[in-house]
Amino acid sequence: MTRTNYAGLIDEQYLGQTVTLDGWVQKRRDLGGLIFIDLRDREGIVQLAFSPEIDADALALAETVRSEYVIEVQGVVAKRAAGAENEQLRSGKIEVQVQHIKILATAKTTPFAIEDGVEAADDLRLKYRYLDLRRPEMQRNLRIRAKITAATHAFLDGQGFIDIETPYLAKSTPEGARDYLVPSRIYPGSFYALPQSPQLFKQLLMGAGFDRYYQVARAFRDEDLRGDRQPEFTQLDLEMSFMTQSEIMDLVNHWVANIMAQTVDYHLDIDQIPTLDWADAMARYGTDKPDLRFGMELQDLTTIMADAEFGVFANAVKNGGQVKAIVVPGGAAAYSRKDIDKLAKYVERFGAKGLSWLKVDEAGVKGPIAKFLTAKTDDLLAKTKAKDGDLILFAADQAPVVAATLDALRRQTAHDLDLIDQSKWAFAWIVNWPLFEYQPDEKRWIAAHHPFTMPNEEDLPLLATPDGAHKAHAQSYDLVLNGYELGSGSIRIHRMDIQEKMLAALGFTPEAAQKAFGFLLEGMEYGFPPMGGIALGLDRLAMLLAGRDNIRDVIAFPKNSKATEPMTQAPTPVSKDQVEADLGLKAPVYDDGSMPNMAEE
Repeated sequence: MTRTNYAGLIDEQYLGQTVTLDGWVQKRRDLGGLIFIDLRDREGIVQLAFSPEIDADALALAETVRSEYVIEVQGVVAKRAAGAENEQLRSGKIEVQVQHIKILATAKTTPFAIEDGVEAADDLRLKYRYLDLRRPEMQRNLRIRAKITAATHAFLDGQGFIDIETPYLAKSTPEGARDYLVPSRIYPGSFYALPQSPQLFKQLLMGAGFDRYYQVARAFRDEDLRGDRQPEFTQLDLEMSFMTQSEIMDLVNHWVANIMAQTVDYHLDIDQIPTLDWADAMARYGTDKPDLRFGMELQDLTTIMADAEFGVFANAVKNGGQVKAIVVPGGAAAYSRKDIDKLAKYVERFGAKGLSWLKVDEAGVKGPIAKFLTAKTDDLLAKTKAKDGDLILFAADQAPVVAATLDALRRQTAHDLDLIDQSKWAFAWIVNWPLFEYQPDEKRWIAAHHPFTMPNEEDLPLLATPDGAHKAHAQSYDLVLNGYELGSGSIRIHRMDIQEKMLAALGFTPEAAQKAFGFLLEGMEYGFPPMGGIALGLDRLAMLLAGRDNIRDVIAFPKNSKATEPMTQAPTPVSKDQVEADLGLKAPVYDDGSMPNMAEE
């Protein structure tokens, strides 16, 4: 038999037709002389009917079938019995009355049910990923991802972009996350690096005159994992010559609108996408990737609390810090003292040393610090616009701690109280970033985006001195959606004199700059055009459009939170000969001569 149709696409238009279907057994129901089987394929489910009146041999074989058997059937499409329709299915008004059945493969009992909403541990799902991917919701997730990629190619091809692949085996360069290194067999002691980004190659492509480049690129970063991050990921990489920042942002807006229309049938009004200055976003939301689906903006109380009787607030201001707050609508009743203590524990990870709070009622405010703020109550309520039933949460510390603490509280309380409109798609551009940011752990300044970002024109003179350079802002632009960074872009440095000043401000000597980036610097000497670009995370976009909160759900074979892959058990040890004889490296060996399993160590 040869398959004629996908099972999930059979509906009333096929009534009376003979069809041949292949798929997996979702469920089998034996009613004694009458058997129903739900047959599943990538398009959905159709009901199969077996009875002695249709074909006795087919019925006998159907009695041996179990869940997840792979079968092939041939039969006639007929209406279901009255009252047996299933309005949730495309095929819900019909069934296939089977005349022939063939078992193509048997199956063991699966470790979890092949159905949506299954409750199974993440590592169990990843160990049996091929089973997890059979589930309808996972099939939908990956098809959304496929639609994004297909729509991207069609859109950019139509905009005159050229799809160009860049190397996976590249040179390790500083000023990024940790590289994944690949040792060279031919050149012992030398290493390739898997690319964290095609950044330098796409700038060289602009220098080569291609004008508009794109690539759906794989990238690799050896960094700690979280729900929206993987060690290997996919991004849409764009680079354009002779285009301004506003022109690039406009093009990306049209790409996003096209993706939304193609994948989730949503009309995005690009004229309504706001543009926020980085400093404004930090002041209002405490983050450079704000979730704009709800309010609860940060309220600056620093001036009001400078002479407060409450020492925590007054001392924070005295030491050059801030006092800010958020108002949680309806939070007074929703959060008990115990609940607030849990929030206080939660924000310790962001550097907060405690959590001050007040509840608002018709009489004013109440809470542990109310007695210290009697003289400030009217000003506080006027500034925050808090009303009866609201909860006010405070942060008093240095600016970075205050921002991180209130950003976390804003997101957490909005989630707890269901204050987020889940039907919204809140895009925003964040622009005018600082050119540099200080890393207290490393006690040095690094590039906020990367060392090839062009400063604002008026800030170019600041690059003359290290102290001045750290005050400069960049021609950079990040696209955010619902509190996630979707893409990060900038106008690039195309002039050698500016690039040398930028690298010097980062602490590179001329010799070190040549060693790390000599091929790019030499290219600039042959005339590079003004250029700009952006990298957009396709994993993250697919996650959001699929309504998930972890990118593992839109990646076919992801790593777990420990950066291991439970199905293949990667990473795994290799033979000592591969390490020492082939690569010229020293293999770690235990006293008994065995090699450690790096995935377990």
